[in-house]
Amino acid sequence: MRVAVPARWARLLARRRRLISAVLLGLAVAGTLVSVRSPSGVPVLVASRDLPGGRLAASDLATIRLPPSALPDGYLAAGSPAAGKVLTAPARRGEVLTDARLLGGGLLAGSSPGLVATPVRVEDADAAGLVTSGDVIDVLAAYETHAETAAERVRVLTKAQSEEGGLLVLATTTGQATSLARAQAGARLSFAIHPR
Repeated sequence: MRVAVPARWARLLARRRRLISAVLLGLAVAGTLVSVRSPSGVPVLVASRDLPGGRLAASDLATIRLPPSALPDGYLAAGSPAAGKVLTAPARRGEVLTDARLLGGGLLAGSSPGLVATPVRVEDADAAGLVTSGDVIDVLAAYETHAETAAERVRVLTKAQSEEGGLLVLATTTGQATSLARAQAGARLSFAIHPR
């Protein structure tokens, strides 16, 4: 079915066809550039690789864009100061980071009142590699004549490993911290990991 175009409009279109073509082409190019330059979605921070937990470096973070409907509560927007904070548990590459997965400004932010951060060195660096931030462990002390539990059900805040062993920072009560200091002075320390 053909649409009848008034003769006056047909003459006007015929005279201005180059100008109209140029305007339409310009609009198409502008639309393409806008869609390429302004990606849709909200920029959020994600893990740039599989992360074991512990203190985050800038290289551990990447930015992606997600539609608002796919954003979890408490997501970290791109530009959030996450580097230097402690990831409480392992994260997979591409996983959106949230405020619930990070300890706040200090190691004990979000912990129960009355807890202290207690560093404990275990001799077996391979064993220290088995735990991640957020794990709950019992610290065991092996003396020459006997073994005992130096601290029960303490949460791992962060860790560091070296050839000399592993340094675990634990959330403990002051009584547990005293018991651990006593055990470190005269025993070899190891641990047992509670199931999550």
